[in-house]
Amino acid sequence: MSIKKYGIVGLPNVGKSTLFNALTNSLSAAAENYPFCTIEPNIAVVSVPDERLHRLAKIAGSQKIISTHVEFVDIAGLVKGASKGEGLGNKFLSHIREVDCIIYVLRCFHDENVTHVEGRVNPIEDLQILRMEFMLADIESLEKRIPKLTKMARQDKEAVAILKVAESLIQTLSAGNPVSSIMNEENSAIINSFQLLSSKKELYVCNVNESECVSGNDFSRQFNEFVNNTSIVLSAKIEQDIANMTDEEEKKWFMEQYGIKDSGLNKLIRLAYDTLDLITFFTIGPKEARAWSIENGINAPKAAGCIHTDFEKGFIRAEVIGYEDYISYASEAEIKAAGKSRLEGRDYIMKDGDVVHFRFNV
Repeated sequence: MSIKKYGIVGLPNVGKSTLFNALTNSLSAAAENYPFCTIEPNIAVVSVPDERLHRLAKIAGSQKIISTHVEFVDIAGLVKGASKGEGLGNKFLSHIREVDCIIYVLRCFHDENVTHVEGRVNPIEDLQILRMEFMLADIESLEKRIPKLTKMARQDKEAVAILKVAESLIQTLSAGNPVSSIMNEENSAIINSFQLLSSKKELYVCNVNESECVSGNDFSRQFNEFVNNTSIVLSAKIEQDIANMTDEEEKKWFMEQYGIKDSGLNKLIRLAYDTLDLITFFTIGPKEARAWSIENGINAPKAAGCIHTDFEKGFIRAEVIGYEDYISYASEAEIKAAGKSRLEGRDYIMKDGDVVHFRFNV
């Protein structure tokens, strides 16, 4: 499975690049106080925190630990009218088309030294501006496809179905509803082929001042209610400070001063992972302990193919140990002696936390 991409979007000066810096533990993304300072999308691959991997590696005596990863793309600040070319316009809308999930960063803080492109602080309106720009861009994209699809539909039955979906999507968008509101099992394949912005999964980050990083504020609480309690509250500035600390004791002390029990970034990365319905399986040995990402519902041969295509082609069996069983014993020999290791065939659907040895022959 290819690595999943998450696009970090927002209006200018909401803290996107500061959050990106924290996520990547780097200062590679410019975080200046003016719109459009991020000209090309910054891209970084980030490890998914998972304590299970370290526990498994300790039991197996693994020399090397390799986490699974996700990719974050820091995209320049959008403004009202972006779908018509305002600000940096369509160039950046095209970057968003390439991601699997959109992370909206919403400004929930007052700061006279940091300008707001709309001249006020209102995260709900900010989200509505961004969503509207995405829907307008989707309408334009679909309308460009209609003439070609109409011509193809005269001779191709498949094109008739695609045209029908495209026309219904234009109606939905024109009524002010995102594409995601009408996606279902029957039309999802066609809709996904259009790469529409408003069809993507969404995450919301409320960026607050340092003193409000745990409790949030009225802005974040109102916004959280608006998105049915699905947003994350954090201070991008605090998270960047934490990420830049190399001394673990200093980091622990710093977090205690703000009452932070778990990094907001860790919560965001885990939620980003879960939002796309991803699960993790492990391959464990003396040389290396490794985590692998797959979509929930994938069978054993396809999971094997994530490691190497030959594993899927020549798949014979999967030797599977559940995570809880693995950590309950001192070694794999004891696990097998207790009958906790089992052989699974082609139809086996992988479960989160499976420790697997694939048997194959090419």
